[in-house]
Amino acid sequence: MKKIFFLLVLLISAQISFGQSESDSTETTEVERKLNSLNQQLNTYERLLKQSNQKRKQDSLARVDLMKRIQLLQENDKVSQTSLRQQIKEIERRDSLRNTQQKQRILELRSSTKGYKVEPFGDSLFTIFTKLGPVMAEDRASNVIEKIEILVRDDYFFADSLLMEEHEGTIDIMYKNLIVTSISDWDALWVDGENKNSLASIYQGLISEYVISTRNRSTVKNIAARIGLVFLILGGVLLILYFIRKLSNGVQGWMVLNKAKFFTGFKIRNFEMLPPSLHLDVAIRSISVLKWGFYALVFYLSLPLIFGLFPFTKGWAQTLLDWILSPAKNIWFSFWSYLPNIFTIAVIYLITSYLAKFLKFIAVEIESSRLHVPGFFPDWAMPTYRLVKFMVYAFMIVMIYPYLPGSDSDIFKGVSVFIGLIVSFGSTSAIANAVAGLVITYMRPFRVGDRVKIGDVTGEIVEKSLLVTRVRTPKNEDITVPNSAILTGHTVNYTSSSRELGLILHTSVTIGYDVPWRKVHELLIEAAVATDGVNISKEPFVLQTSLDDWYVSYQLNAYTDIPEKMPKTYSELHANIQDKFNDAGIEIMSPHYRAVRDGNPITIPPK
Repeated sequence: MKKIFFLLVLLISAQISFGQSESDSTETTEVERKLNSLNQQLNTYERLLKQSNQKRKQDSLARVDLMKRIQLLQENDKVSQTSLRQQIKEIERRDSLRNTQQKQRILELRSSTKGYKVEPFGDSLFTIFTKLGPVMAEDRASNVIEKIEILVRDDYFFADSLLMEEHEGTIDIMYKNLIVTSISDWDALWVDGENKNSLASIYQGLISEYVISTRNRSTVKNIAARIGLVFLILGGVLLILYFIRKLSNGVQGWMVLNKAKFFTGFKIRNFEMLPPSLHLDVAIRSISVLKWGFYALVFYLSLPLIFGLFPFTKGWAQTLLDWILSPAKNIWFSFWSYLPNIFTIAVIYLITSYLAKFLKFIAVEIESSRLHVPGFFPDWAMPTYRLVKFMVYAFMIVMIYPYLPGSDSDIFKGVSVFIGLIVSFGSTSAIANAVAGLVITYMRPFRVGDRVKIGDVTGEIVEKSLLVTRVRTPKNEDITVPNSAILTGHTVNYTSSSRELGLILHTSVTIGYDVPWRKVHELLIEAAVATDGVNISKEPFVLQTSLDDWYVSYQLNAYTDIPEKMPKTYSELHANIQDKFNDAGIEIMSPHYRAVRDGNPITIPPK
């Protein structure tokens, strides 16, 4: 009892202090002074209550002892019995006086404490002054009002089901599984009664009588109101559907009138996702789908409203609402709880994007030779950038993975393992080509634009990628060569040496022994000098590669710095060789002519 009283007074002091916390500094000082005074008063009440309880215990023990002594006294000891009975009366008088003093102190506190009335639908039933556990008096009154109004609206309310149950120091007024209110000893001190059981019985009767009388007054009115609400809801639904249809038709008409202005197709860069001929049709169909979607939603939402008006269909209404509200609530709470992960993913992505842009800037600077890194060739810049960019984004995916929704679920893990197996079994050759592409990049056997021979393919390099290299032949045939084939084979680069040393074009002829070799050398060099594409700054030369049975093999070597025109240069060189030898009257014995004639005419065409 002492603790309850102490908490009550402390609550009142806190309310008084909180109510005055927004005043100016002078008022704050005054509140602090009053609070200190109230705390002193509380300490005094606590001390008095402690002393009162101690005296009550002492008097109770003394009363029991006196009663035992009276029973032990003999009939003839009337004087002693009378004395003992007077002592008992004195103890009872002091106990009554103490009870009166406690009630007086409660009354003094009630004069300065605000009570909160329980007023369902505006009708006052009783007043709550104290809190119960962490629930304040005002909240207790609001909760009781809400519970009583639920009972009034319950079409199956039975007064016999409103029961009292004792539970952990309180008396609970229960209706089925609903706790309407709880009464404690503290509540009993603040009303006229002193017993929580009697107070709970009073409250039970008040609540039961109020619910029954209120329901009896409103039964006919409720039925009429429910029927009227049904027609009102149906009218509202029809009105909403009418406005939706009018709005849909208006929007579609506006689209048709403005199709030339707003419906010109949809493109992403140069790719036409949606042609203009279908743009308007898709938009109109989308509006129709939205219209019917709103029709279904309005109709569906009207059903719980109608079913909720009648007791026998109220369960259906709750079920229909749960079908929509439960998934929507779960989605919303899932989204809300996932927001921190979204921000984390966004921050990781932004940092990675700006890092990739910075790396691209460095690569472009190196490629353009504005930035020089010792030992790092400019043509390495972009391939290295792509490789580092891939690694950066792969690292980003690894960092983002734990924040993806469902990343820790068994389904997500199973799909990840399945994709990993597919990639592992299906990308063996692709990985080999990718590794070969990296090696080729840093080996630098050729560059885009070089004239090369890869295996039996001769042409110009038009594209280098991580997996393949594309070669364009002199016949304008684009041939794709896997990088792994390039790495395991041999490559001839005609361009790399032509920039500084010059590429040597060579061709062979066979001439009989009857022609002086010096004359042959002279004619071959003249043919080379007369050929377009031959670099005459570097003198051509002739090599005698063999002395065969019937003829001598001569090899003409001439320099060129335009290897991309090799077929044309060779063709003109061969034509010039024929012209020079024809002019000199020398037969080219390649490969089956003999110097000894058998009477056939000479093979040199006439001039």
